[in-house]
Amino acid sequence: MTNLQTKQELNNEFKNIKYILTSTMRSKLILAMYNAPRNLEELRNELKKPSATILHGLKELETKNIINKVQKQYQLTSHGYLLATNMIKLIENWSSINNNTTFWDNHDLNDIPQELLKNMHLLKDATYITSTTSDLSNAFNKYLKLISTSSELKIILPIYSENHIKHMIELLNKNKLKYLELIISEDILKSIKSNKSFKEHLLGNKKVKIIPIKKNLKIFLTYSANFISLTLFFKDGHYDDSQILIGESEDTLKWGSKLYEKYIK
Repeated sequence: MTNLQTKQELNNEFKNIKYILTSTMRSKLILAMYNAPRNLEELRNELKKPSATILHGLKELETKNIINKVQKQYQLTSHGYLLATNMIKLIENWSSINNNTTFWDNHDLNDIPQELLKNMHLLKDATYITSTTSDLSNAFNKYLKLISTSSELKIILPIYSENHIKHMIELLNKNKLKYLELIISEDILKSIKSNKSFKEHLLGNKKVKIIPIKKNLKIFLTYSANFISLTLFFKDGHYDDSQILIGESEDTLKWGSKLYEKYIK
C-alpha cells in the first residue's frame, strides 16, 4: 500500500467519523444501537427526544449506509459497526490521554510503538502519581511497594540505577521475587558487570534472565501479573523519576504486555 493510498483511506475514514461526531443526535443513535438493535420507542425513551427528531437522524444514517431497518428494528450495518467501534476507540483514547495529560505532555514518547499509542484507551484506568516538594521520593516509594508484592517481574530498564538494582537484589535474596527478567542496553550490562556485587547477584543468579539490546531505550516499564508501571524521559533526554503511571486493570496489563513483547521480539 502506498503512502498516497494510506492518506486517501485515512481522509475517507476521517470524513465518515467527522460526519458522526459533528452531530450529537447521530452519535447518540449509533451508540444506542452499538450493542443491540432498537425500535423507535426504545430510542425515544433512551434519548429523551421526540420521534420526529430521532427519525430525521435515523434517515441521515440510513442514507449513509450506517444503519438499516429490519421490520421495526433499527440496527447498525457492518460498515456502521466498524465506524462505531473506531468512534468509541477515539473517544476512549482521548479520555485516557486527558486523564493523564501532564504525564504524556512532559515526556518523550518516541520509544512507544505507534500501534500502542493508537491504543491508549487501554490505559484509561491507569493512575498518575507524582512526587512533591514535601515528598520527593513519592513516585519511587510507590514503585518499591508495588514490586515487593510480585513474585515475577519483567522490566525494561533504561538506566543504570543502583537504587533500583539493590531493591531487586534484596527481593531476590529474600526469595520474595522468584523470577526477574531484564531488558537492558549493552552499556548497562557492562556497568553491572563492573560492580562485583551486582554481577554476583544478578548475572550469577538462576532466577534472573538478562536480555541485552544495542539500543539505549527511553522507557522504563515494569510488567507483572497484577500491575504495570511506566516512567519516561523528559524531551531533553533526562530520565524523570518524579512521575509514574501505574495500572492494575486487565486492559492496562494487556497494553504493558504488548509493549514488553515488542522489545522482546
